[in-house]
Amino acid sequence: MDRTQKEELVAEMHQTFSGAAVVVVTHYTGLSVAEISDLRAKMREQEAGFKVTKNRLTRLALDGTPYQGLTDLFSGPTAIAYSDDPVAAPKVAAAYAKSNPKLVLLGGGLGDKVLDADGVKTLATLPSLDEIRGKLVGLLNAPATKVAGVLQAPAGQLARVLAAHAEQQPAE
Repeated sequence: MDRTQKEELVAEMHQTFSGAAVVVVTHYTGLSVAEISDLRAKMREQEAGFKVTKNRLTRLALDGTPYQGLTDLFSGPTAIAYSDDPVAAPKVAAAYAKSNPKLVLLGGGLGDKVLDADGVKTLATLPSLDEIRGKLVGLLNAPATKVAGVLQAPAGQLARVLAAHAEQQPAE
């Protein structure tokens, strides 16, 4: 890899760190190419990314981003998981690490907050943005449904009373 390629890689990673809502740092010792591909596919399903990194270049890319506090985590065979949703990447990484002990969570960052491995696991237990949006829409729709039911009840009762009164009247 020549100097210009390294500079492009650092610029690309800097942009990734600047735009991500969350970054998870992992060790992937012993994972096969097929396992890493499987993990990447699971990340893509959740609109997250997984990238094997070069430590020295990654440390350079971290400068000037909210995640520069993660610099110490980059030693050994590291890879990063990142996403715009603050819960997506930690969820997938924690689930994969639970099922495959070769992937080790080292820590991560949420904005300018540095998280340890337990912090990442805790973040993984929270509902995603889509789940929260769904619950919010459900909460907003529930009162409207109740109001419609309350408004329809008197009209329905009135119609039943009129029908019963009409049945009682003799036919002329």
